[in-house]
Amino acid sequence: MLLTPRSRQSLDPGPRRAPRLLRRRGAALLASAAAVCLIAAGAPAEPLGVGDRLFPYLGNPGYDVASYDLSFTYPGTNDKPLRAVTTIDAWTTATLDRINLDFAHGTVESVEVDGRPASFTSAGQDLVVTPSRALARGSWTRITVRHTSDPVAAEGQDGGWVRTSDGLAMANQADAAHLVFPCNDHPSDKAMFTIRVTAPNDYTAVANGLPTGVERVGPSTTWTYRSQHPMATELAQVSIGRSAVLHRQGPHGLPVRDVVPSADSKALEPWLARTPDQIAWMESKIGPYPFETYGVLMAQASTGFELETQTLSLFEKDLFTEPAYPKWYLESIMVHELSHQWFGDSVSPRTWSDVWLNEGHATWYEALYSEEKAHKPLEDRMKAAYGASDRWRASGGPPARPKPPAPGQKISIFRPNIYDGAALVLYALRQEIGRPAFERLEKVWVQEHRDSTVTTADFVRLASAIGGRDLSGFFQDWLYGEKTPPMPGHPDWKPTASTDTAKEPRSGKPAPVK
Repeated sequence: MLLTPRSRQSLDPGPRRAPRLLRRRGAALLASAAAVCLIAAGAPAEPLGVGDRLFPYLGNPGYDVASYDLSFTYPGTNDKPLRAVTTIDAWTTATLDRINLDFAHGTVESVEVDGRPASFTSAGQDLVVTPSRALARGSWTRITVRHTSDPVAAEGQDGGWVRTSDGLAMANQADAAHLVFPCNDHPSDKAMFTIRVTAPNDYTAVANGLPTGVERVGPSTTWTYRSQHPMATELAQVSIGRSAVLHRQGPHGLPVRDVVPSADSKALEPWLARTPDQIAWMESKIGPYPFETYGVLMAQASTGFELETQTLSLFEKDLFTEPAYPKWYLESIMVHELSHQWFGDSVSPRTWSDVWLNEGHATWYEALYSEEKAHKPLEDRMKAAYGASDRWRASGGPPARPKPPAPGQKISIFRPNIYDGAALVLYALRQEIGRPAFERLEKVWVQEHRDSTVTTADFVRLASAIGGRDLSGFFQDWLYGEKTPPMPGHPDWKPTASTDTAKEPRSGKPAPVK
């Protein structure tokens, strides 16, 4: 994800109305998720979570989702709820009298568990399902929820459906997939996805993965897509609009498809044509592209950010049609979102405190691309980041221990400390262990952890193994320290006291170039 200046300004907390939906209460983490799964009969339903430090009530214990089957029926207007059916296949990891799903912005019509009707209620932002009989630990279960999915945001809610000029797209990071469909909404529980969208015949629907079928019946068409790799819920993408789908070939025959407003396809083609070479450049740095397809979705919407939804990155279309931004910058943010396909999508954070592994690496390759292709020295950007790093740590926390988001503003965890501040950690690591070891680390990291979830500790262990020495103290200082440590090889670099943010590196659009 990359934030625009407008979005960063909007992160300043101000007066907000209370949301319509009840908010989860309490801040205590669940010491043992499994211990709370067997709920006494008759006990009131309550929201659960997996104990994430930044989002304590996100996700749910007691089961591991294997797959989602999502079916949406679009009514032809983006201000009315979609009819939807969500089917979840999962393994139970504890005996369950109840199953908590994250779901907070739609009307539930019915729930079935293993084909039998189940009762349900809401608790905070959870849908709490009580099956007709308890589910034994280690059992395979199927949960089917018939519901609506509302594209009109409630007060105080961020993310979910994005209303475009001609339809819808999705932006579920960091805590918003459950505003679209019932799920286990935490990146630690990745799953396979099948997505079906039924829309009027003059619309085109595109989703993550590859198409498996298109069926036209009367006035509507159903589009089906299926992922070939597991995916976190926050990375789901569905585009519905009067769109053109443009096809081209990437390295090694990789199918590349881009989704753009039909009227803008010719104007956007020069940008879209850059993607295959950008993929080839990333592969030269860290190895094979990890998924079955790639492409960009250029939406006619004002989101304030760009987003790495898996196999189909989301961009604001106007970013590429406004004359305000230089060519090198636009190419670099395309590479930023592309690099997330390795760092964040294929190799996903196990907790949201590990998000620096996503954004730090994406910022690193964005900056490296700019150095090699546009002659923007990486060292200059890192020196500027070093000067600002102490201020970033004070305002947003150290890179691997970011401060919690502001109430009602979930994307406020995306601060400079996890972008250029985290890329600065990678630069320090390269200085510490040398370029050859660092480049080997990057390749081994994405290869060994493909399609899985990781922690900061995993990165520290691998870096120590490849670097040939224990780097735990180095990472403790760089990732968790309140102050930025001295930069190896640059004893002259010093923190700066300036508060002139106009000269600091940004994790988003620069000021317009005249």
